[in-house]
Amino acid sequence: MFTRQRIRKVSTLKDDCEACIIHEEAVDRAKAKAKELDDTTIIRLSEIFKIMGDPTRLKIIHALSSGEMCVCDIAAALGMEHSAISHQLRLLRNTRLAKYRKQGKEAVYSLDDEHVLKLFSEGLEHARHG
Repeated sequence: MFTRQRIRKVSTLKDDCEACIIHEEAVDRAKAKAKELDDTTIIRLSEIFKIMGDPTRLKIIHALSSGEMCVCDIAAALGMEHSAISHQLRLLRNTRLAKYRKQGKEAVYSLDDEHVLKLFSEGLEHARHG
């Protein structure tokens, strides 16, 4: 059951509440949900989204979604300088979105795990949805 209390007029914007009415059950649900996440996890998630918020890094993730690639191949595929790609890959690696292994003199990169591809794919689908 919702407890509704009219407190005061707060806004005249169409996309905002015109009056502040507290719905206790909704507030309780949100508070219970908030207890599921600790501050460390929230900060980590924020960092992931921050890193994924860069177009170049998203292009790299997209390229790596097709499989392993060395730094030189990623640079050639994206038409960018080797040093710029290396810098972006380092950031992706530091947030565990990408990983690498040495193969002779090459550094071969891949997505860290299936979660990265799923996160990227879901975001891409949402962006294409309109």
